[in-house]
Amino acid sequence: MRQFPLWLCVLVVLPLSQHAKPTGIRTADQQANQPLEPPMQPHRKIDAEQVKKEADELKTLADGVPSQIEQVTKNQYPKDLTENLKRIERLAKHLRSEVTP
Repeated sequence: MRQFPLWLCVLVVLPLSQHAKPTGIRTADQQANQPLEPPMQPHRKIDAEQVKKEADELKTLADGVPSQIEQVTKNQYPKDLTENLKRIERLAKHLRSEVTP
């Protein structure tokens, strides 16, 4: 009887002895083959004049805060400090929403 050639045994046994891919690699392969997200659409048109006006107002209000805080440290509470800080907060939030896509 003829002996099986060694190369035939190797070709049959090696594929059977290989391990399956780990779950993490299999998941990464699946995610790599998915299509990319479409690019974001540009945000609505920015009213540059209004944004500039609000930025200038924000700067003016913010420039006055250190002197008002100095008064607070001397136990003199400026009546418009709270209103100014709230206005600064509202302006900052609005400007952020305008310029963030």
